[in-house]
Amino acid sequence: MVEWRRIERDQRDILGEGTLWSARDNALYWTDILAPALNRLSLADNRIERWDMPEPLGWVVERAGGGFIAGFQSGFAKLDLDPLRIEMIGDPEPELPNNRANDGKADASGTIWCGTMDFDCEGEMGSLYRIDPDLAWHRVDSGYGVCNGPAFSPDGKWLYHTDTIKGVIYRFSRDGNTLSERRDFIRFGDTDGAPDGMTVDAEGYLWVAHWGGARVSRFDPEGTLDRAIPLPAQQVTNVAFAGENLDRLFATSAAENLPESRYDGALFELDPDGISGLPPGIFPA
Repeated sequence: MVEWRRIERDQRDILGEGTLWSARDNALYWTDILAPALNRLSLADNRIERWDMPEPLGWVVERAGGGFIAGFQSGFAKLDLDPLRIEMIGDPEPELPNNRANDGKADASGTIWCGTMDFDCEGEMGSLYRIDPDLAWHRVDSGYGVCNGPAFSPDGKWLYHTDTIKGVIYRFSRDGNTLSERRDFIRFGDTDGAPDGMTVDAEGYLWVAHWGGARVSRFDPEGTLDRAIPLPAQQVTNVAFAGENLDRLFATSAAENLPESRYDGALFELDPDGISGLPPGIFPA
């Protein structure tokens, strides 16, 4: 296969994000934050479905009992489809009504790590949160312009998290759910665009979407560039491994503030060259 192919669909995303592989549904889910909507690509028949949402939706994580935990502008919620049902859990930032959820994932234990940001990207209003199985949330870091990621090393030793505005990917040391030693792991240069969503493969390498950089890159565990896959979309936003063997790689993009295009806002499948990913965490409650 060539390095990438565009997934044929009639709709383009204003701001594609929040990629999630579901083995349960044999499908890739992703959000369109600004539409707002949730999309699903069935890998069985390539059918794409789309659910309109009542407010901006940043991310979804599967629940063991069915449905999802979701990050909306107004806070965290339980989300079910067919029929659509949303049950709010709570708002971590009632004092910041212009903030919204942007990106989030569950680790291998099912604990959710997710970030917030100012809707207009003004100031360092975003924070990183942890949601535990009892649905309690905890602010674990703050001072972000645009939170993106997170991603987790295969051994659980490291958590990666991004501030897109600052152009930096941080690496935290992990001891269970305790984070420490936040350090700059990768800093993007002027020609790289900015780091957006990311995922870790089974070899511990980090795959990163380049907002404004028109590519997806793979970095080794020391932060050295291993390879890059150029894409015809300017604003690449997130990546996820999918499929029965987690050997298919998908990337979302955004059409926000760009002219009509065949590629900006498209969903792509990339060639990971025989590399497979890690199964996404499932929230246990």
